[in-house]
Amino acid sequence: MTSGFRQRGAVVEAPPKDPNAKLDYTIDWTQWLDTDTITASTWEVSSTELIIESNSNTNTATTAWLSAGLAGQVYTVTNRITTTLGRIQDQSFRLKIEEN
Repeated sequence: MTSGFRQRGAVVEAPPKDPNAKLDYTIDWTQWLDTDTITASTWEVSSTELIIESNSNTNTATTAWLSAGLAGQVYTVTNRITTTLGRIQDQSFRLKIEEN
């Protein structure tokens, strides 16, 4: 995971986002991949209130640009990757929307 994410038990949390902010969220898959590489990446959010503006990936990391969301809400953001070896893996995190 990218710095700034916190692990709380089985739950990963991102730092809070202002509803007017458009921010990038990156997952570094290097340790999980070992020598494998990412060939595809998709992102999903738990509500259409939070918008995926764009996404991209390298061989070892994935990034989504997120905007909007309603203040006080907590959303689940999920990244699914497919690798050269045919493995498929998901990583989710929670994102709370807070007015700054």
